[in-house]
Amino acid sequence: MKIAEPGHGGGNVRPVARRRGWGGSPPKDDEEAHRRIVATAVELIGRTGAAVSIADVADALGVIRQTVYRYFPSAESLLTAAAIASVDGFLDRVAAHVAGLDDPAEAMTEAALFTLADVRRTPHLAIVLTSSYSTIDPDSMTSVQAKSFGMTMIHRFDVDWERHGYDEPALEELVEFVLRTMHSFLVSPGDPPRSEDELRAYLRRWMGASISAQREFAAGTGALGR
Repeated sequence: MKIAEPGHGGGNVRPVARRRGWGGSPPKDDEEAHRRIVATAVELIGRTGAAVSIADVADALGVIRQTVYRYFPSAESLLTAAAIASVDGFLDRVAAHVAGLDDPAEAMTEAALFTLADVRRTPHLAIVLTSSYSTIDPDSMTSVQAKSFGMTMIHRFDVDWERHGYDEPALEELVEFVLRTMHSFLVSPGDPPRSEDELRAYLRRWMGASISAQREFAAGTGALGR
C-alpha cells in the first residue's frame, strides 16, 4: 500500500513500509491502521482520563497528524470511535450488575443508576457523553448508535420483555426514553445532586412507573399476548 505524503505533489508517493513511525511496524492495510489508531486513543484516554487530540495520538504512534486525519476527520470522531471500542466491557458490567432482576422497572432503574455512575468512572464513555463534546452534539445519547447500544444492553437483561407488553418498537421507545432521562442527569445532576439512594427512589417512582405501565397499555390495545 502506498500513501502520498501530505503537502507534496501527487507523484511523490512513498510506500508505507519505508516511512518512519508506527513503532517501526507500519500497518499492512487501512483496516489495521484504523484499528491501531483507535487502540492508541483508547490507551491514551485510559491513561490520562481526559480527551485526547489528533496531535496526541499521532505523536504516540510516531506519525504525522495528516496520517490520523486520513482516517478520522476530527478529534470528536476519533473519541467516538474510542468510546465504541470500549462499549463491550461496559455492556458486560451492566449485564452483570442487573443479573437476576426480572422486573423491568427494577432492572432499568438499576441499569440507569449503574450507567450514570460508570460513565463518570470510564473516561472513554464520559468524554463523549459528559464533556464539552456533548455540547457540540447534544443528541449524542439519542443517536442511532446510542440506541443500538441500549437495545443490545436490555436484550441481555433477565427480563421477559414480551410478557410485560414490550415488542421491538416498544423496546426502542423505552431505550430512547431512558437515554433521554439519563442524559438530563448527566448534563444537570441537580443542586445539590441526589444521593444514590435518593436517585434510586426518584427513578423507581417516576421512570419505573412509566416502564411498568406498558403492560396495561399493551393489554388495552390488544398487543399483549399476540
